[in-house]
Amino acid sequence: MKENFIPHEVNKFYYYIAPKLAMVPAILVLAVLPFGSSLFGVPMVIADINIGVLYVFAVSSLGVYGIVLAGWASNSKYPFLGGIRSTSQMISYELALGLSVIPVFMLCGTLNMPDIVNWQRENGWMVAPFWAKGLTWEVLLSGDFKAVLDTFVNGFSLSRLLIWIPMLISFIIFLIAMFAETNRAPFDLPEAEQELVGGYHTEYSGMGFALFFLGEYAAMIAGSGVIVTLFLGGWSLPMIPDGSMPGLPGVIFGLINIGVFFAKVSALLVLFIWVRWTVPRFRYDQLMKLGWYFFFELALVNIFITAFVLAYLK
Repeated sequence: MKENFIPHEVNKFYYYIAPKLAMVPAILVLAVLPFGSSLFGVPMVIADINIGVLYVFAVSSLGVYGIVLAGWASNSKYPFLGGIRSTSQMISYELALGLSVIPVFMLCGTLNMPDIVNWQRENGWMVAPFWAKGLTWEVLLSGDFKAVLDTFVNGFSLSRLLIWIPMLISFIIFLIAMFAETNRAPFDLPEAEQELVGGYHTEYSGMGFALFFLGEYAAMIAGSGVIVTLFLGGWSLPMIPDGSMPGLPGVIFGLINIGVFFAKVSALLVLFIWVRWTVPRFRYDQLMKLGWYFFFELALVNIFITAFVLAYLK
């Protein structure tokens, strides 16, 4: 409810639309995230498109325009420096972010988000293929120790362990790059209060100021949803390969799946907040070196590792 004070020297049109441009892309990303299996036969995804992951990258990359325009249109040195920092930071880490998910496509053979979740439901999560293939809750709760042991022996294979290594590397790169993409600590240099007052939103007040913060947290939620979908099995529970639980109505199980998805997203949001409390901010040269000299090369090498592993397994 605070007054939206607009300084006299700003470029009013771009100054006005910048907060909206920072907020809208993060909301649009949510459209392609499958947040559950189905309820009453309706898939729990707003837009089930075949190129869902490309859509996520295309839309989320537009968020930088809001920050850049806010920095430039404010006609002030601190917002301008914040806008420049954000531009170079997001461009640097988008490369690693995009390259880190290519191994997931190579393994699943699809860009469709629900299909990636279904692949993990049947074969194990990307970063946690620890349960043997064929091991279900029915087998575990049967009390037949020999059946459980046989499932473990027959269900684990060299292929599951080999493919887990590049998937874990992709997950770590994607997670850290997502911190940089959302301008969260320790990558919050575009709004470093000790250096730039408030960075790109220094000259904003009222709802314009609030939209930047809402956009940041919406991006955190969307980013966490993408991580859960690509690497943590989405809405799926472990050891339920057929997507249902015997003796449980489909509607109840559908609600449980939705709860599982949001529980995973909430756990990642806690991680975002915990890192902000714990890790100090990088220097700018450290930020650039990490993006260009380490993550970019590691993501490229990881693609070749995945290709060699898949070729060996076939």
